[in-house]
Order: sequence, then C-alpha cells, then structure tokens
Amino acid sequence: MAHWLYRSAVPTTLRSSPNLSRSTRPNLRKILQRSSIRFMSSQSYEYILVSRPEPAVVLVTLNRPKSLNALSSPLFKELNAALKEADQDDSVSALVLTGSEKAFAAGADIKEMKDKQFADVYKNKFLEDWGLIANLRKPLIAAVSGYALGGGCELALMCDIILASPTAKFGQPEINLGVIPGGGGSQRLIHAIGKSRTMELVLTGRMISAQEASDWGMVSRVVGEGEGEVVKEAISMANTIASKSQLAVQAGKEVVNAAYEMTLAEGLRFERRIFHGLFATNDQKEGMSAFAEKRKANFTHT
Repeated sequence: MAHWLYRSAVPTTLRSSPNLSRSTRPNLRKILQRSSIRFMSSQSYEYILVSRPEPAVVLVTLNRPKSLNALSSPLFKELNAALKEADQDDSVSALVLTGSEKAFAAGADIKEMKDKQFADVYKNKFLEDWGLIANLRKPLIAAVSGYALGGGCELALMCDIILASPTAKFGQPEINLGVIPGGGGSQRLIHAIGKSRTMELVLTGRMISAQEASDWGMVSRVVGEGEGEVVKEAISMANTIASKSQLAVQAGKEVVNAAYEMTLAEGLRFERRIFHGLFATNDQKEGMSAFAEKRKANFTHT
C-alpha cells in the first residue's frame, strides 16, 4: 500500500502542517485552544502537540503530517513521556489521543525499520516501549479519523475507548511487508473481534471501514460526520468522565482490564474486592449521600 510507505518530515506547529487544509487549521486550533488553561509540560515536543481543552482533560495530537503520523521511535518516546506526565498530574482526570483528519497514524515508520537486523531488534527490545501505554491509570480515549493502519491500529487498540470518524479505516497490513503485527495487533484484536476476523485482517492485510469496525465491536461507536467532530466528541466524553470520582474511574478501568487476564470466577471476586475497597473512600460517601439528598456530588478524589 502506497500510504504505508513514508518519508520523514516533521513540522513543529499546526500552522506549518502542509497536510492540513486552510479550513481544517482554524477548526483544529479552535478545539486545541478553546480553553485558556494549558497543559504545562516540563518539556517541549517535536512530534506531538499537547493541549488542555478542558480543565481536567489533556489532548495529545500526533504531529507528523507529511508521513501520515508514522510512528517512529522518537515520536513514541515523546508520546510516552507526555501521557505519563498527564497520568501523574492530579488535576488531570482523562486523556484524549488523536491524529489528523487524513490519518490517525498510518503505521509504524517503515523507513526506520527496513534495515534493522534481528540481533538489534531483539537485544534492544524494539517496540516494547509501545506497551507502556497499558500502564496508564487514567482513561485514554482514541479519536480516530482517516487511516489507522498497522502500528496506528495497534495504538488505537491500546486506548481504553475508540471513537471513530466515518472516514476512519482500520487494518493490519504488515503481511504486505513480509512481517506480522509487532505492537500487539494480533493479540488485542482477537479480544475485540474474535479469532476468525483477526485471522482475516492479519493474513490478508485488508482495511475495514469505521462502520465495519463498529459492527465488529472494535470501536465504541462512529460519530457524526464533520471535520473535527470525532475530537470534539472525545473531549466531551473525557470531560464527562472527568466529572466523576477519579478513584472510581481508575478502579473501573482496572477491573475491566483485569477481565482479559482472569477467569470469570476470578474476575468476579476481583471486582467485588475493588468494589468493597471503594467504601473506604470519601468519594463513595459523597456520591451516595448526594444521591440520597438529590443533589450533585462534589467529588474530592479522596
């Protein structure tokens, strides 16, 4: 696939992004700059944009437009750093990850990988740091438009919730390059869509539409049409999550993820124990008191 072959070019601002149309740039700027609150990162980034569209929501935007947001090692290093920083910030409750209208991320950077040798990738644990996203305690929502192929599809699958634009296209085309998914695609897809469909995508390399991905249960839902609509919807969902108790939200994420690793009986016991544990929090007392008193809960995340 032609769009799976990349050239390296990294603009550092939205204004200089050649793949963003004139109509796209104001819309994205409006979303990214809607709030005067900004995410005060301790470092600057070259391959991603980080903003604070809502007081408790951090938005991370992949920013390699000329290469359709190809996932290079330097990009992933920055992505992991930004997400970790947001995850450790007590003022942040939820995270959103997106790309551009044309591509969420069209795959791993083939130019970076093509000359690597087995000894190098094995000894240096190539792609292993991609899995660090799974260690985030706060919920991460993927807002996907355009291509989410190969590593891009795998990155979306690492997120807790996937919202898709009608333009989104998912797939694992590594087979066309003489390899297989290496960032977790074959493993996460089978939990989401089952063995037969995973085999089809991994062995044929075909792309599926946003609607097909939704029908298969791979994405949470397909949002309405419109430029920037999926990002807007993801921020709105993240803001809703941010209005809840951080402790309960993180506990909810933990028990859902545990279901992948445990038997049903083990999972039920684990869920009950976590549920019991929340009765030791101030937020449980506040939430249930507010319900009984027919008022809005004021969670303190304690």
